Amino acid sequence: MARMHARRRGKSGSHRPQMTENPSWVPIDKDEIESLVVKMSKDGWTSSRIGLVLRDQHAVPDVKLATGRTVAQILRENGLQPTIPDDLAALMRKVINLNTHLNENRNDLANKRNVQLVESKIRRLVKYYKREGVLPADWTYSASTAELQVE
Repeated sequence: MARMHARRRGKSGSHRPQMTENPSWVPIDKDEIESLVVKMSKDGWTSSRIGLVLRDQHAVPDVKLATGRTVAQILRENGLQPTIPDDLAALMRKVINLNTHLNENRNDLANKRNVQLVESKIRRLVKYYKREGVLPADWTYSASTAELQVE
Protein backbone atom coordinates (compact mmCIF):
# COMPACT_ATOMS: atom_id res chain seq x y z
CA MET A 1 0.00 0.00 0.00
CA ALA A 2 1.27 3.47 -0.81
CA ARG A 3 2.01 6.02 1.85
CA MET A 4 -0.43 8.80 2.55
CA HIS A 5 1.86 11.82 2.12
CA ALA A 6 4.61 10.43 -0.11
CA ARG A 7 4.90 8.88 -3.57
CA ARG A 8 6.50 5.62 -2.50
CA ARG A 9 5.39 2.30 -1.15
CA GLY A 10 5.73 1.37 2.48
CA LYS A 11 7.29 -1.68 4.03
CA SER A 12 5.06 -4.31 5.47
CA GLY A 13 4.84 -4.22 9.26
CA SER A 14 5.25 -6.97 11.78
CA HIS A 15 2.31 -9.04 12.91
CA ARG A 16 1.35 -10.21 16.37
CA PRO A 17 1.64 -13.91 17.09
CA GLN A 18 -1.64 -15.74 16.62
CA MET A 19 -2.83 -16.32 20.19
CA THR A 20 -6.39 -17.22 21.11
CA GLU A 21 -6.10 -17.39 24.90
CA ASN A 22 -4.18 -15.70 27.66
CA PRO A 23 -0.74 -17.30 28.27
CA SER A 24 -0.38 -19.32 31.45
CA TRP A 25 2.69 -17.35 32.56
CA VAL A 26 0.78 -14.06 33.07
CA PRO A 27 1.24 -13.36 36.82
CA ILE A 28 -1.89 -11.27 37.54
CA ASP A 29 -5.55 -12.07 37.12
CA LYS A 30 -8.39 -10.31 35.29
CA ASP A 31 -9.70 -8.22 38.20
CA GLU A 32 -6.24 -6.98 39.13
CA ILE A 33 -5.56 -5.92 35.53
CA GLU A 34 -8.84 -3.98 35.40
CA SER A 35 -8.07 -2.23 38.69
CA LEU A 36 -4.60 -1.28 37.39
CA VAL A 37 -6.15 0.13 34.20
CA VAL A 38 -8.64 2.22 36.21
CA LYS A 39 -5.92 3.44 38.61
CA MET A 40 -3.56 4.46 35.79
CA SER A 41 -6.35 6.24 33.96
CA LYS A 42 -7.24 8.23 37.07
CA ASP A 43 -3.57 9.24 37.26
CA GLY A 44 -3.98 10.79 33.79
CA TRP A 45 -2.38 8.18 31.56
CA THR A 46 -3.63 7.51 28.02
CA SER A 47 -4.92 4.08 27.02
CA SER A 48 -1.91 3.40 24.79
CA ARG A 49 0.48 4.26 27.62
CA ILE A 50 -1.49 2.01 30.00
CA GLY A 51 -1.08 -0.89 27.56
CA LEU A 52 2.67 -0.30 27.33
CA VAL A 53 3.10 -0.19 31.11
CA LEU A 54 1.07 -3.36 31.56
CA ARG A 55 3.18 -5.08 28.92
CA ASP A 56 6.58 -3.90 30.13
CA GLN A 57 6.22 -3.72 33.91
CA HIS A 58 3.45 -6.20 34.74
CA ALA A 59 4.09 -8.91 32.07
CA VAL A 60 0.61 -8.70 30.50
CA PRO A 61 1.19 -9.24 26.76
CA ASP A 62 -2.36 -8.41 25.67
CA VAL A 63 -5.07 -6.84 27.82
CA LYS A 64 -7.83 -8.08 25.52
CA LEU A 65 -6.71 -11.71 25.86
CA ALA A 66 -6.33 -11.38 29.63
CA THR A 67 -9.63 -9.62 30.37
CA GLY A 68 -11.81 -10.18 27.30
CA ARG A 69 -12.05 -6.38 26.78
CA THR A 70 -9.73 -3.71 25.48
CA VAL A 71 -8.32 -0.91 27.63
CA ALA A 72 -10.71 1.56 25.96
CA GLN A 73 -13.71 -0.67 26.76
CA ILE A 74 -12.64 -0.97 30.40
CA LEU A 75 -12.31 2.82 30.64
CA ARG A 76 -15.69 3.34 28.98
CA GLU A 77 -17.39 0.99 31.45
CA ASN A 78 -15.90 2.88 34.39
CA GLY A 79 -16.79 6.31 33.00
CA LEU A 80 -13.18 7.31 32.42
CA GLN A 81 -13.28 7.63 28.64
CA PRO A 82 -11.47 10.78 27.45
CA THR A 83 -13.50 13.44 25.65
CA ILE A 84 -11.07 13.45 22.71
CA PRO A 85 -9.74 10.08 21.42
CA ASP A 86 -6.05 9.39 22.04
CA ASP A 87 -4.93 9.41 18.41
CA LEU A 88 -6.64 12.73 17.75
CA ALA A 89 -5.17 14.25 20.91
CA ALA A 90 -1.67 13.09 19.89
CA LEU A 91 -2.03 14.74 16.48
CA MET A 92 -3.27 17.93 18.11
CA ARG A 93 -0.26 17.96 20.46
CA LYS A 94 1.98 17.51 17.42
CA VAL A 95 0.42 20.54 15.70
CA ILE A 96 0.83 22.62 18.86
CA ASN A 97 4.54 21.73 19.05
CA LEU A 98 5.05 22.46 15.35
CA ASN A 99 3.29 25.82 15.66
CA THR A 100 5.44 26.88 18.62
CA HIS A 101 8.50 25.94 16.56
CA LEU A 102 7.19 27.94 13.60
CA ASN A 103 6.63 31.02 15.77
CA GLU A 104 10.35 31.05 16.51
CA ASN A 105 11.50 29.93 13.04
CA ARG A 106 9.23 31.58 10.52
CA ASN A 107 11.18 30.51 7.42
CA ASP A 108 11.12 26.79 8.16
CA LEU A 109 9.17 25.80 5.06
CA ALA A 110 9.43 22.05 5.65
CA ASN A 111 7.67 22.36 8.97
CA LYS A 112 5.02 24.63 7.47
CA ARG A 113 4.24 21.78 5.11
CA ASN A 114 4.27 19.28 8.01
CA VAL A 115 1.70 21.40 9.86
CA GLN A 116 -0.54 21.29 6.78
CA LEU A 117 -0.19 17.51 6.50
CA VAL A 118 -0.92 16.87 10.18
CA GLU A 119 -3.91 19.22 10.13
CA SER A 120 -5.32 17.37 7.12
CA LYS A 121 -4.97 14.11 9.06
CA ILE A 122 -6.81 15.73 11.96
CA ARG A 123 -9.65 16.84 9.68
CA ARG A 124 -10.01 13.34 8.20
CA LEU A 125 -9.97 11.77 11.66
CA VAL A 126 -12.56 14.27 12.98
CA LYS A 127 -14.81 13.46 10.03
CA TYR A 128 -14.52 9.73 10.85
CA TYR A 129 -15.19 10.20 14.58
CA LYS A 130 -18.24 12.37 13.88
CA ARG A 131 -19.59 9.73 11.51
CA GLU A 132 -19.04 6.99 14.12
CA GLY A 133 -20.60 9.08 16.91
CA VAL A 134 -17.44 9.33 19.04
CA LEU A 135 -17.36 13.12 18.72
CA PRO A 136 -20.48 15.32 18.76
CA ALA A 137 -21.68 16.58 15.39
CA ASP A 138 -20.98 20.22 16.29
CA TRP A 139 -17.35 19.59 17.39
CA THR A 140 -14.83 21.53 15.30
CA TYR A 141 -11.06 21.61 15.15
CA SER A 142 -9.26 24.91 15.22
CA ALA A 143 -5.52 25.41 15.58
CA SER A 144 -6.09 28.35 17.92
CA THR A 145 -8.24 26.35 20.36
CA ALA A 146 -6.35 23.05 20.07
CA GLU A 147 -4.17 23.91 23.04
CA LEU A 148 -7.24 24.35 25.23
CA GLN A 149 -8.87 21.11 24.07
CA VAL A 150 -5.88 18.85 24.72
CA GLU A 151 -5.16 18.23 28.40
